[in-house]
Order: sequence, then structure tokens, then C-alpha cells
Amino acid sequence: MNPGNLIPVPDTIPVHWAWFQVLLIVTFVLHLLFMNAMLGSAIMALLREFKIDKDADAMNFQTAEKLPYTIAFTVNMGVAPLLFIQVLYGHFIYTSSILMAVYWLSIILLLILAYYAAYIYDFKFNAMGRSRTIFICISVILLLWIGFVFTNNMVMMIQPDTWSAYFRNPFGTLLALKDPMLVPRYLHFVLASVAVAGLLQAIFWTVKKKESVSDKAVRSGLNWFAWGTCIQFAVGIWFLVALPEDKMMLFMGRAPLQTFLLALGVLLGGAAIFTAARNKVWTTAALALATVVDMVLVRDLLRSAYLKPYFSPKQLTVVPEYSSMILFLVSFSAGIVIIAYMIKLAVAAGKEA
Repeated sequence: MNPGNLIPVPDTIPVHWAWFQVLLIVTFVLHLLFMNAMLGSAIMALLREFKIDKDADAMNFQTAEKLPYTIAFTVNMGVAPLLFIQVLYGHFIYTSSILMAVYWLSIILLLILAYYAAYIYDFKFNAMGRSRTIFICISVILLLWIGFVFTNNMVMMIQPDTWSAYFRNPFGTLLALKDPMLVPRYLHFVLASVAVAGLLQAIFWTVKKKESVSDKAVRSGLNWFAWGTCIQFAVGIWFLVALPEDKMMLFMGRAPLQTFLLALGVLLGGAAIFTAARNKVWTTAALALATVVDMVLVRDLLRSAYLKPYFSPKQLTVVPEYSSMILFLVSFSAGIVIIAYMIKLAVAAGKEA
């Protein structure tokens, strides 16, 4: 069967596709930062729960207070990139979502449960004692599963040649379990969240200097970042060699842009590990942010390489309608300003606490 026959006809778009491409990258970077803070900090808190230590409890108390907010920010910041990927690649992601509809639709319920578990972990932190571990464990497991479902969808959407499996399983329960890049891609995402969350912990406790646990918490956060990033290098190599040869070679010399961006990401990540080892929190943060942006660009180029035989956003038909784009840009800019102001207030409150 010709996979192209299974791809729906794309919708028209109101402005040039490049607008949506840039907005997809920008909003996805923002979503990724919040998502990493959410998942990584939850994983770190769960692991610290098994360490009977006053300093660990102090760090977990801070995590517990902020986890419900990071979940909310992650969900809200995830709406925009999901919409933009639907605008550009809707006929791919809608199809893959239908193929795994049971898992995809379950995300809403599972996210609510993870949210409630995080709230209980926050509000009952002292009252429940060590039994609170149950709730952070529930939240982490659900968030990890949601991430796994998203990874499956992103893998299936770029491979229309696998969609014919629907005719053997039309029940909405397909997953990309046999794809060799699924596991390393997922682990790369999880390890990135732990690394970034560790760095955010270091930033938080650098700002909150007057706490007795601050120095230990900063060093601990930088260690999480450094080791998480080191392990990412190994998983990244696994991810790279798991790609089909024609895709892999694009990032190993065959395509200059892809090769440059991958090499740049490796250099930035290595430099961030170096500065983290020397307790340079803000330099590490700048390098880490640059690495995240670079890896998002690499991810986008990989998706384009997979879909090249079937589609390019350049093929989308433009039916001019600028008012909706202007309204979004105004609303998005206002939202960013408000979020930045809220974070500023939170930081100021942390200094005074």
C-alpha cells in the first residue's frame, strides 16, 4: 500500500507558513522549560523522599509548594505549540492521534489525577509524614506515562508507512513500540527534564541565599544537571544510531545545517557541564537555554527529514486572513509579560520568606 494514500488533504492557512514555524519553535521552547521543571522536579522529589534527611525535606517542601503551579504552567504553555503543530502538520498528527485514540484521550483524565496527587503532596506535606511519598509517586508515574504517550504520537505522526497497521488494529490502541528510536527518544526527554530541573533548583536556592540549606541545595542541583546531561550524551548517541541510516547521516556530515546544529548542541552541553562543575550557576543556565533551543531546532529538522517524501509546510495553501494572527500575537505577548511578572513576584516572595 502506498502510504501517501493514507494522508489526508491539509487545510489552508491564513498567513505564510514561516510565521507558524517560528511560533511553533518559540512556544515549544517555553513549554519545554516548564515541562522540564515539572517532571524533573517531581522525579527528584520522589527520589529524595527515600532519603531521611532534614535538608532533603526542606528541598522537597519547596518543590511541593511549586509543583501544582508548574503543572498548570506546563499545560497552558503546551496549548500553543500543540495548536501550531496542528496548523502545519494537522493531517499527520490528527491521524496518528486517532490511531492511538484510547491512550491519547486518556491523557486528560490522567493529567487531572496527577494534578490532584501533586496538590495533596503540597497541602498535606507535613501532616502526612512519609506517607506523602505515595502521592508524589502517583504523580510521577502518571506524568511519565503521559510523556510516553506524547512520544509515541510524535513518532507515529512522522511515519505514515506505519499507519496501515490500523487495518489490523482499528481500536485506537496502536503504539510505536517496535520503533527503535522510541525508547531513546523518550529517555532523552526524561533525562533532559531531570537535568533542567536540577539547574532550576540551583537557581532557586542561589536566589534564596539566607536559608541554611542553600549551598548544599545549589551544589545538589548542579550535580543533578551535570550527571543528567552526561547520561544524555550516551542516550543521545543511542537515539542517533537508532535512526534510519539516511536520517542519521544527515546529522553526521551529509547535510551541513543538521550536522552543525547537532555539533553545536554537543559543544553547548559539554560547556554547560564544565561550568556546572565550577558552580557557575548563571553561566550554566545561559548555556543550558542555548542547548535547549538548539535541540528543538534539531528535533524540527529531524521531523522535516522524515516527512520530506510526503509533505513540506511550503506546500500549504495560504488564504490571507491576518486578524487572527494579530490577535494571537497581542494575546501571546501580554501572556508572556504577565507570566514574567508572576515569576518575578514569586522570586521576590522567596527572598522575603
